[in-house]
Amino acid sequence: MTPPLVILILSLLLGMQPLTSDLYLPALPALTDSLGTTLPRAQLSLTAMLLAFGASQLVWGPLSDRFGRRPVLLAGLAGYVAAALGSALAGSIEALVVWRALQGACMGAGTVCARAIVRDYFSPTEGARAMSKGLTGLGFSACLGPLVGGLIAEGLGWRATLLMLVVLGAIILFVVARYFEETLPLRDADALRPRVLARTAGGILGNGDFWAFALLSACSFGGLFCFLSASSYVFIRILGVAPRYYGLVLLVMMIFYIKGTVLCRYLILHGGVVRALRIGSTFSLCGGTLMAGLALAGVSNVWAILIPACIFNVGHGINQPCGQSGAIAPFPRVAGAASALSGCLMMLTAFASGSLVGALMDGTALPMVLGVGGWSVAVAAVAWGWIPRRVRA
Repeated sequence: MTPPLVILILSLLLGMQPLTSDLYLPALPALTDSLGTTLPRAQLSLTAMLLAFGASQLVWGPLSDRFGRRPVLLAGLAGYVAAALGSALAGSIEALVVWRALQGACMGAGTVCARAIVRDYFSPTEGARAMSKGLTGLGFSACLGPLVGGLIAEGLGWRATLLMLVVLGAIILFVVARYFEETLPLRDADALRPRVLARTAGGILGNGDFWAFALLSACSFGGLFCFLSASSYVFIRILGVAPRYYGLVLLVMMIFYIKGTVLCRYLILHGGVVRALRIGSTFSLCGGTLMAGLALAGVSNVWAILIPACIFNVGHGINQPCGQSGAIAPFPRVAGAASALSGCLMMLTAFASGSLVGALMDGTALPMVLGVGGWSVAVAAVAWGWIPRRVRA
């Protein structure tokens, strides 16, 4: 495979997660009314999906080290298509949550293998730049998701937004089956043995570099997910934004995220990873604390949330490529397992953030914006205090 083809496949695989979570966000209020449930229970369809997504990576990672990236991708993507169809046809909130959880579990194969492919195919430094290109593609997917989802939700209803994920999964499955070639140079025949699994996990979890970069990614994603889990309710129900315009709100945010991923490549090339992360975390801190400060000052309008969110997203676009590639860089022989543990940590953080924000929603935007502000402080602490001690480049 040529590098451009690898980047394209990375973009498709990494783009599954934001599309799966974002495409139906504009339809969440309508879904809540249609199934006769409450907002916290409706949000379970999102948080359960992400919890299963994170936990499943602990299985997919070792499987990909044992059998290779290609068979794991094909199995996961086929399961994703089936679960997406089940979600679209669900007749109750309980059934929807179960199908979405299964969808998230199958989606884990794509994300684990995408990060592992970066380590298989590129050197650590080139891997960070390649990951930023793949996450640029993710940004374009995230741009389209809420906008298209808002239009579909208004025109065709919330079930149609979930049916779009069936089409998405089928397209990615075709591309992988037709064009993807195995990147794992040597399969580990012992990768699934309990003793080997324990030794591998212990080696990864005992590595300070892994924790520094994995926590950076997790904290940055925790801040973003605080926003994503409650923003449809805040903008549509509290601020009175129409679903189609809510999609435009997220589109603007994702444009700034894409700018962050492009800036990430420039900063790595001209100043190294540590400098890039210091700049990225500063964007995150400024955006998160500004959002929280305006809310505490009583400023409640679209711009008081959107502008700080865009600033935060520039930082997120810098932090994620460096964090995700840095967490697996020390582990070329068990990149799948390292990718799994990093991804699981990130999704558990997102699940906790989304669940807490959902439980604390009180008819105002305050729980959401305080969550974003808190995570932005954590991002800055890791990027300025911990990572420079581990990396000198």
